[in-house]
Amino acid sequence: MPSLDHLLQRNRAWALRTEVERPGFFAALAKQQLPEYLWIGCADSRVPANEIIDLPPGEVFVHRNVANVVAHADLNCLTVLQFAVDILQVKHIIVVGHYGCSGVHAALERQRVGLADNWLQHVRDVAHDHRHELSAIEHDEARADRLCELNVLEQVANVAQTTIVQDAWMRKQELSVHGVVYGLTDGMLRAIGPSRSSRET
Repeated sequence: MPSLDHLLQRNRAWALRTEVERPGFFAALAKQQLPEYLWIGCADSRVPANEIIDLPPGEVFVHRNVANVVAHADLNCLTVLQFAVDILQVKHIIVVGHYGCSGVHAALERQRVGLADNWLQHVRDVAHDHRHELSAIEHDEARADRLCELNVLEQVANVAQTTIVQDAWMRKQELSVHGVVYGLTDGMLRAIGPSRSSRET
């Protein structure tokens, strides 16, 4: 029977190395988490939140799903959002897309992938809303990259429209919502659109 022994060994080596490099790290981490950031990103294995922004465990609260969608009926995402905003009091919500996203590509090309088609309808709706702009882009890769950006902008708007964020702003809680896109080929994050930090923006 296949086992995870190789992963457990890697974990032990990492834990020992971390404790040697930063004595007391795990003891301190176990006492509390006080992240300033909520990362809402794609589930793609090539886009690990902490590693990309070079922050240690405990510094970023993370929610990931296919194509970094924030759907108003997704209780999983909304629960993470509510916990991050109301309990952890994060100061920044970052919606993170990435170029080369398979989910975005499938939505753009209307490829059937199975059950995920229902989820990707959210991205197809974004593509439909911007069909004139997207159809004017000649190259397929550039068109998919632009849909990645447009999808991030749409999800930033969705986050800002939730009752969770609206209520936080109403009570003058310090909270900003940002959109960024990650480049798989260069490892760089790029800000997309203006950040939002009040009910008026």
